[in-house]
Amino acid sequence: MTITRPPQPGTALWVSAHPRQRSLNGRLTREGVEELSAHHEVLTSDLYAQRFDPVLGDHDLGDLAGTPGSVAEQAGTAYARGQLSAEVKEEQAKLAAAELLVVQFPLWWYGPPAILKGWFDRVLTGGFSHGDLDPVLGVPRRYGDGGLTGRKALLVVTAGEDERTLGPRGVSGDLESLLFPITHGVLWFVGIETLDLHVVHDADTLGAEGFDRERERLRERLRTIDDEPARKFRRLRDGDYHGTRSLHPELLPGRTDFGIHLAHAR
Repeated sequence: MTITRPPQPGTALWVSAHPRQRSLNGRLTREGVEELSAHHEVLTSDLYAQRFDPVLGDHDLGDLAGTPGSVAEQAGTAYARGQLSAEVKEEQAKLAAAELLVVQFPLWWYGPPAILKGWFDRVLTGGFSHGDLDPVLGVPRRYGDGGLTGRKALLVVTAGEDERTLGPRGVSGDLESLLFPITHGVLWFVGIETLDLHVVHDADTLGAEGFDRERERLRERLRTIDDEPARKFRRLRDGDYHGTRSLHPELLPGRTDFGIHLAHAR
């Protein structure tokens, strides 16, 4: 059974995924945590420094390790039985407490580092973040519902390419679309609303002046982060999806882009 866990007001969790403390990401993490600490209790998860194991496996399945069946379902059962590893329990406790989640990472091969994907794989177990059917509507508690509703997330992303290259007509693809699997497929799936992306372009060639500019831009945004409106995706429970899986054909006919899943898209 999935139980919605209210966050602790004023608490934030900063998850960072870069192997070098002295990198641009490491420096921005320190700047961001310091700024956010002025008006939040800030918890941190530095995945590389913690040597977080990103591989979902038998060590996540408790008594069901080595038995046939869905690994995802078995991890949910292990959660329900209190049999998850200590490191996953610790990450779940931090995430459950957080009202604001900041996820910071470099864009590698047009996605996040594998260690961050593994954090999602192992920490967002059934029962903790999603799972059972809504008893009234008969739809899964996913996409705007689930155990982690009432939270917002900010993605801080560093990219070596410029804004045009990662734009709507860029050769590398639109960054909003590239990160849709995270903003919608991971965070919104478990009920977490996302804020507009915070992107540092041309990250490989910033220099000292560029870093000072980006440091202040991040700090300035974090000063008023609590007042920012989140983007609103369509909720599964609201009936816009035919058979609970695809958007009703009369809504935005002919469109197949990811933007159709925004609540205001008509």
